[in-house]
Formats: sequence, C-alpha cells, structure tokens
Amino acid sequence: MKTILLILIGQRKQAAVQVQKVLTGWGCMIKTRLGIHDGVMENCSDQGLLILELAGEREKMNELSRKVSLIKGVSSKLVDLKIPREKKIVKTFSSKKVK
Repeated sequence: MKTILLILIGQRKQAAVQVQKVLTGWGCMIKTRLGIHDGVMENCSDQGLLILELAGEREKMNELSRKVSLIKGVSSKLVDLKIPREKKIVKTFSSKKVK
C-alpha cells in the first residue's frame, strides 16, 4: 500500500514558506515530493499542488496532514492506494470415473 498526501496551496506566494517549514520538520517520512503549479515566468499561478509519498506511522502522517491544513489557504488530504489482489481460480479435478 502507498500513502499519498495531497496538498493544495491557494495562495502559493504567501503560504509556500510556511508549508516548507512544516515539511522540513517531517522530512524523514517524505519518500517522494512533486510540486506542480500552472504557468511560468510572468504567468506564474498563485495556486500550487504538492504530491507527497509518505512512509512511517499512520499517526504521524495524520499529524502532518493536520498541521499543513492549519495554514491559511492550504488544504490537504491523505490517500491510501493499493493494488487489489487478483482472485485465484482453483481448479479441482475429480478422480471419479465417468460412465
């Protein structure tokens, strides 16, 4: 199973420093980090999306999500992803002779 933390930052220029401070404090549990925002150069968007793959204890993941969402203009959501197991088809053969 993979646990992903999605962080949507509504006022990126104001909130990014605060979000970074929180994430730095929890850096050891962040396996992967991807930041996305629309636009570049003069058309840079004020909204951003962070996608974090987390590792560690669930309680700490919940606390990280809560702390980030306390920042004004920021929301977060933990998502658990797992690949469903395929059902095994068991074939049985009878040793009885058919007449």
